[in-house]
Amino acid sequence: MAKVYDVIIIGAGPAGLAAGLYSGRAKMDTLIIEKEKDGGQIVITAEIENYPGSLAEESGPSLIERMSAQAAKFGCERVYDTVVDLELEGPIKTIKGKKGEYQAKAVILAPGASPQHIGCPGEAEFTGKGVSYCATCDAAFYEDFEVFVVGGGDSAVEEALYLTKFARKVTMIVRRDVFRAAKSIQDKAFANPKLDIWWNTSIVNIEGDGLVNKMTLIDNKTKETREYYADEEDGIFGIFVFIGFVPATKFLEGKVAMDERGYIIADENMHTNIPGVFAAGDCRVKSLRQVVTAAADGAIAAVQAGNYVDDLA
Repeated sequence: MAKVYDVIIIGAGPAGLAAGLYSGRAKMDTLIIEKEKDGGQIVITAEIENYPGSLAEESGPSLIERMSAQAAKFGCERVYDTVVDLELEGPIKTIKGKKGEYQAKAVILAPGASPQHIGCPGEAEFTGKGVSYCATCDAAFYEDFEVFVVGGGDSAVEEALYLTKFARKVTMIVRRDVFRAAKSIQDKAFANPKLDIWWNTSIVNIEGDGLVNKMTLIDNKTKETREYYADEEDGIFGIFVFIGFVPATKFLEGKVAMDERGYIIADENMHTNIPGVFAAGDCRVKSLRQVVTAAADGAIAAVQAGNYVDDLA
């Protein structure tokens, strides 16, 4: 007979790991399923300054390493598998993965989100060949080269500042005429001599000869286009995209209520429309998607899942 856990958590980002910590400490039999590696988006974040109690030189990987260790300390079982189907109705939930099948009385959905793409010709073709979504991963490849950062929010400005440590010059491509980033982060950008900003601009085409060396830009006000070529001595430049995220919830279509963008609909106690199924972190409808709110979601979801399981007894 297959083992039935008290709770299965799908996703090992900050939300899923916080849920695991709280479930484990509550002596719930807990399984965390993660398809790739712990951390989600946070593992590609170079610096973390807005998580309470973070270390002076905190990075995404260092914070996630400690979160993972905490969850393990309190007995959370782990499996790396890709979920392909779910049966969420009824007192016993079944999660079907590529490697196996898992059952639990309650499920916490915390699959996170993935980077939003520009959507222009050439982007997919040159991903990994000049187009990147991870400054921490790829900044070193562009040491002393020119790079461009697409976006105007907190992440875009923070990653642009990080890239100035490597690139000869960093230019931000912002589709509006203002940043959406916090004022304190904007001030750092404006004060950095290696960082330039192109307002009201978008990329409409990316080209290259094996690696990116040309892009076509459009002025969003005048609608005029222009071409930009790599420096002749360099032969290449980098494009880093930070324009938001897409919830990793496609595998949940038809299984749980979601909004038109694919975010899971859950109340303030993380309850979805299915009894015993909870959502936490960047995958759910919410006003702020940060590490601190993901961790809070996970804690609440775990406590609510515990109450649900206790009521089944």
